[in-house]
Amino acid sequence: MRFLITGAAGFIGAATAQRLLARGDEVVGVDNLNEYYAVALKKARLERLRANKGFSFARLDIADAAALKKAATGEFDGILHFAAQAGVRYSIENPFAYERSNLQGHLSVLELARSLEPAHVVYASSSSVYGANEKAPFAESDRTDEPVSFYGATKKANEVMSAAYARLYKLPLTGLRFFTVYGPWGRPDMAYLIFMEKMQKGEPIEIFNQGKMGRDFTYIDDIIDGVIAALAHPPGEEDALHRVFNLGNDRPEELMTLVSLIEAEMGIEARKIFKGMQKGDVVRTWADISRARKILGYQPAIGLKEGIARTAEWRKTYNSPLL
Repeated sequence: MRFLITGAAGFIGAATAQRLLARGDEVVGVDNLNEYYAVALKKARLERLRANKGFSFARLDIADAAALKKAATGEFDGILHFAAQAGVRYSIENPFAYERSNLQGHLSVLELARSLEPAHVVYASSSSVYGANEKAPFAESDRTDEPVSFYGATKKANEVMSAAYARLYKLPLTGLRFFTVYGPWGRPDMAYLIFMEKMQKGEPIEIFNQGKMGRDFTYIDDIIDGVIAALAHPPGEEDALHRVFNLGNDRPEELMTLVSLIEAEMGIEARKIFKGMQKGDVVRTWADISRARKILGYQPAIGLKEGIARTAEWRKTYNSPLL
């Protein structure tokens, strides 16, 4: 089978490509390799993918619809759309980066899908769509019209845009609401890698909301299991050809538990600076994954202790700076 992956140099995009290539599929990857975080890490992910003969790559900005269409030649069994400007906090500093990548870029992918008519388009949404929702765990049927960050607002917009294209053009589309994805080769702007990096350098770590926060940390291998399962289960007419799933661990952990596990694995006691809540952040996330369990057979298996141990082992051997 042949797939197009946007954001192929990113954390989830590269991991998905690796899984598809390992089973013998062909992957065409695109990414703009922007400088939001270390480009060296993105290039290192790409080098791993290039070791597979079924992989090809084009460097481009998905917001450039003409360039995307030119790169996506031939037929595709599916499109996996992971390219986006990531980061809740950065969306406060630079909202126009999100307008271009997450809104204009998503529209470019939808238009491409309309012309190519793949069997299924799977795209990245986010737990950030739940915004100010106080009900826990978060279910796909909960309200998502009160975002607390512009990043979350763009991801909600992606879902609404996708629903419109599914109805208008009979495109099967699935959105995946990812919950705090972590693991080896992860994004350096995420807390767990920031903590590891700063602890290795002997620098203090900043802990927000006085440490009174919880996250549904989800290991990368479990997330990719969910992505592959979703790809194999396109929605039908009964779903109006569009649906969304939570992909989380259904096991929220306290932030200070994360810190303790990292300290144990790194063999370093962190110097901690406790701070107040940051704008755009939420106190707790928790995924209700009953829908994904029932329809996709999704069953996360890696707990935080094992996941952090695997990540710390990778961080000790990956020699380039992350921050």
